[in-house]
Amino acid sequence: MPIAEELAKKQKQISVAEFFEKNKQILGFDSLNRALITCVKEAVDNALDACEEAGVLPDILVKIEEVDKDEYKITVEDNGPGIIKSQIPHVFGRLLYGSRFHSLKQSRGQQGIGISAAVLYSQLTTGKAAIITSKIGEGFPAHKVELIIDTKTNYPRIIKEEMIHWEKKSGTRIELFVRGKYVKNRKQSVYEYLRGTAIVNPHAHMVFIEPDGNEIVFERVTEEMPSQPREIKPHPYGIELGTLLKMLKETKAKKVSSFLATEFSSVSPSKARDVVRRAGIDENKRPHEVTLEEAKAILEAFKGIKLMAPPTDCLSPIGEVLIKRGLRKETMQLSPEFISTDTRQPKVFAGTPFMVETGIVYGGNLPKEERVEILRFANRVPLLYQEGGCVITEAIKNMDWRRYGLEQKGGKGIPYGPAIILVHVASVNIPFTSESKEAIASVEEIEKEIRLSLQQCARRLKTHLSKKVKKEKAKNKFLLISKILPEIARKCAEILNKPVPPIDNVITQIMNIVWIDDEVVKKDGAVESRIRVMNYKDKKQKFVLYAEIPDRKFVQAIEPEPLEVRDRIIKWEVEVEPAEKKEYVFRMDGKEVDFDENNLYVLGIDPVNVVGAEKWEGEK
Repeated sequence: MPIAEELAKKQKQISVAEFFEKNKQILGFDSLNRALITCVKEAVDNALDACEEAGVLPDILVKIEEVDKDEYKITVEDNGPGIIKSQIPHVFGRLLYGSRFHSLKQSRGQQGIGISAAVLYSQLTTGKAAIITSKIGEGFPAHKVELIIDTKTNYPRIIKEEMIHWEKKSGTRIELFVRGKYVKNRKQSVYEYLRGTAIVNPHAHMVFIEPDGNEIVFERVTEEMPSQPREIKPHPYGIELGTLLKMLKETKAKKVSSFLATEFSSVSPSKARDVVRRAGIDENKRPHEVTLEEAKAILEAFKGIKLMAPPTDCLSPIGEVLIKRGLRKETMQLSPEFISTDTRQPKVFAGTPFMVETGIVYGGNLPKEERVEILRFANRVPLLYQEGGCVITEAIKNMDWRRYGLEQKGGKGIPYGPAIILVHVASVNIPFTSESKEAIASVEEIEKEIRLSLQQCARRLKTHLSKKVKKEKAKNKFLLISKILPEIARKCAEILNKPVPPIDNVITQIMNIVWIDDEVVKKDGAVESRIRVMNYKDKKQKFVLYAEIPDRKFVQAIEPEPLEVRDRIIKWEVEVEPAEKKEYVFRMDGKEVDFDENNLYVLGIDPVNVVGAEKWEGEK
């Protein structure tokens, strides 16, 4: 018998479940610690997605119990809409089964692998079935199903199912028995995953019960649900030839021109006709009759047509205010002195919409001699592994952090200092480097946006540190002078048996500065900023004072009357006599903004003579 026939007999089809059964490390199950985190992550991500799609503020319970050596029971329970009985086996017992794979909108999971992969890992390592309980609403019974995955067919095999009474109004609970390793106080741990999740999902309330019974509560900081992203159609700039051919065969459109106008975003009927004309194709030709060469010509024609970027309502950003609140809540015990956040405008790479959000936490009890902590996120999900191979890390390493107040050898690499750097990338299609979804590929457009956003936060940090240093020096000088001179005046008066002379003018001449002090007070749902200007120079000073605000729509009152109020700036004209003090105040709605530090600027006076404000460089 020919060798080819012998080899042919050995060929056989394998299911996707069989493939991942032998290659579970691809999905993030390559160590006992990581396997435990991955199982929790997939269950929590599912719970958050379910609650958000139903418009329900998430209440999530995560419980880990030690069953045996290196064996744990994981329970994750939510208050979402539940899953109908017929879909429970498919959602949890089939890999590559889901509703988001073909949907072009931001979501945590898209491939339909996550939770079913956790079920597969559970049965492979402990031989035990997954237990799923779900209820779809009041007046309905709860369905409890025990199942495993038949890896030969990639289909669920139900071990047991029953109807039970469950007190919850609605929701889903999954119980998994897995081989793993539980660790505390490490960057790569279940706690760190949940802490990160709490920061970028400030609308979620989570309770975590550790194996030793310790209970940790992650409180929500907002009652506002994130905006639901809308599904969009593919953009021509990001389409590939094979995908175009497939779309041409499957479309219900009758003509090529109508196909292009209806199946793609940013393509109007006139643009579609222009593309068809440039490609040399009859616009009335049926899409399924388009040849390979004609499809290539369509793609080439698109390159010569200027199209609008795809719509960005397919994204659901967290927002500067909520990122700051999340960071403050989860770093409260470290008492940071400064937090800055930034949200970029949506951009596009290869026809795919994305946007970047960043934050920097500085000071307080953060370690000064260690490298900064990096918090990486993609579509509101923490990335705990493969830090070195992620575009977020590359963007951070390639910035010169020394100019912003952090240490960095040679101007490259991860900076050192008392800081936390947060980066969140949101997209309809995150370009992950692997199926485990732990690192984002090096895409030039994404790296540029990360860098620009971090620079915005870093500039505010530099301003904060500069103001802090100048104030500290001036304060020490002022305290020294204000203590010593009165004492000298008193002693001299005693010796000469004369009254103590006034020395305010003497202090003013020695200090020779304009001192600007400020504080932010939060009370009764309002935020009040008080700015005090004190003239310690011997002449009248006249200049313009600028105060940065989040948005003018949040401002409720300004005193005294400003020269101008723009979108993000309040502008006063200041006139102060020697030894005179003046106060400037603005109030904002504390429910709408998270404002805790002023950024102040001056124009018309040498900034060397001012403590507490920076030189105005133009529009902010």
